[in-house]
Amino acid sequence: MAATDKPFEIGGIKMDNRVVLAPMAGVCNSAFRLTVKEFGAGLVYAEMISDKGIVQRNSKTMELLYIDEREYPLSLQIFGGDKETLVEAAKYVDKQSNADIIDINMGCPVNKIIRCEAGAKWLLDPDKIHEMVSAVVSAVDKPVSVKMRIGWDDEHLFGVENAKAAEAAGAAAIAVHGRTRVQMYEGKSDWDWIRRMKEAVDIPVIGNGDVETPQDAKRMLEQTGVDGVMVGRAALGDPWMIYRTVRYLDTGELIGQPTLREKIDVCLLHFKRLVELKGEYTAVREMRKHASWYMKGIRGNAKIRKAINQAESADELTALLNEFTVEMESLGLAEAPSAV
Repeated sequence: MAATDKPFEIGGIKMDNRVVLAPMAGVCNSAFRLTVKEFGAGLVYAEMISDKGIVQRNSKTMELLYIDEREYPLSLQIFGGDKETLVEAAKYVDKQSNADIIDINMGCPVNKIIRCEAGAKWLLDPDKIHEMVSAVVSAVDKPVSVKMRIGWDDEHLFGVENAKAAEAAGAAAIAVHGRTRVQMYEGKSDWDWIRRMKEAVDIPVIGNGDVETPQDAKRMLEQTGVDGVMVGRAALGDPWMIYRTVRYLDTGELIGQPTLREKIDVCLLHFKRLVELKGEYTAVREMRKHASWYMKGIRGNAKIRKAINQAESADELTALLNEFTVEMESLGLAEAPSAV
């Protein structure tokens, strides 16, 4: 039976569809997740959270644990290199948060995470993966999943061994980014390796990497047999990517892109939620990058993106976006592009 013939669920948590929002550091806070969720994502991931930050009750870390009830189902991702603190953090998330799933990060490639013996550093040691995942699984009631890469580099491709180790340790699902640690976010995602890892285990596998269009999502499902497709950077400034993908996988219909006004309306809703979540000062500064992402593909956006990056207040940023939209509409340049 193909993966797409079976319901998509993780440890008894059922998803409405197979489209998943990836955990992206510095991006996937509640304001962003909720906005994407409303476009139909079957599962959303929170950005990775430090186990030590949770154990020490660091105020900024604890703010990352906030979940809006409208986001469910949600997977909350933690990272760490020490078994004791990882387990303690997982137990806190298990009992003190409303997350549906606890995810362990073993794919983050950045140096500061690697130096903590966390993230992608685990990819070099299947035995450590088994030990750490087993310890977390035995300590919590919520289902535990892991997110990993296919390997450290081309000489250390332990993807199959690592996937089997996670399954044997009790992981309820695996998400696989089809790149090595050395690749970071460059080069091509190797879907063949994702397929091999999917075939090696019986638990659900989510594929990640180079899913940039609804057609890509369908191809990944067909070529790898994964149970779900994870969308990351393609959703930045474009939650319609989620909606269009869900619709395409469900009906085969490829619907068009939004108009500029539709983009700005959602951007401003996202911004409003970010202000409510973090306060105006922080929200304005964080929204600069998001607003620029919403401007992707808009003709003549260089000037407005520069102005966005200099905005200092919510009123200023809102006015800039509205004025730009009115100007583009008056020039007849605000219509939606055709479906691609």
